[in-house]
Amino acid sequence: MPLTYVIPDLHGRSDLLDRALARIDAHAAGNALTLVVLGDYVDKGPDSRGVIARLRAAMPPLWRTAMLKGNHDALMAAALRGDIAMDDWMAKGGDTALASYGGDAAEVPVHDIAWLDGRPLFYEDTHRVYVHAGVDPLLPLRQQEASVLLTKRYADDDDSGLGGKHVVHGHDRRRDGPLLLAHRSNLDTSAWTTGRLVIGVFDDEVPGGPAELIAVTP
Repeated sequence: MPLTYVIPDLHGRSDLLDRALARIDAHAAGNALTLVVLGDYVDKGPDSRGVIARLRAAMPPLWRTAMLKGNHDALMAAALRGDIAMDDWMAKGGDTALASYGGDAAEVPVHDIAWLDGRPLFYEDTHRVYVHAGVDPLLPLRQQEASVLLTKRYADDDDSGLGGKHVVHGHDRRRDGPLLLAHRSNLDTSAWTTGRLVIGVFDDEVPGGPAELIAVTP
C-alpha cells in the first residue's frame, strides 16, 4: 500500500528532523513514499539553519516530497527581504533563527530565503488536503486566501474537512496532541518545546485520518 508520511512544525529542531527521516526510512523499508512537511521550519528552536539545510538536501530516490510553507517561514523571508520590520520577526522567535546563522542577517544565504519563499501553500491527493494551518471549508482549495492557509486556528470541536477530503495540518500547537477527528488531523505537538514530534502515516488508498502514528523523541 502506498503511504504518505507527514511531519508537522519543526521550529528549528534539526535533531528531531534527523530522527524523523531515519524512522520514516526504516518504516518504509525501501518502498516508494510521499513525504509531506507542513512548514514552520524556522524560529523559536535552536537550529533553523540546520532544518533548512537538511530539507534542501537530496532525499532518497523513491521519495516524492511536498514541503509546504508555514507562517514563520513566510515571516522570515519577508523580514530578510525588507518587506516587514526585522523587529516583527524577532518578536516571533526570529532571534533564534538568526542566531543559527551567526546573528547577522547579511549572512543568511539568498538561496535559503528563496527556498522558504518558494514553498507551496498546500498539497492535495486523492483523499486528503495538506496545509500548514487550515482551510475555509466553504471555498475550493485553489480559491483559499494565503492568510487562511498559513494562520487559521480551528475551534477544538471544528471537524470540517474540505469538499469531502480530510484536512491534515499543524500550526495550532497541542502539547497533548495530535488531535485526530473524523475529517481533520492536527499533528502539531509543539515539538520544539516538548521534544516529541509525531509523524502521521496515511494510507493513500484509504480515506480519513492516519493509519499509524510514529512518535519521535531526541
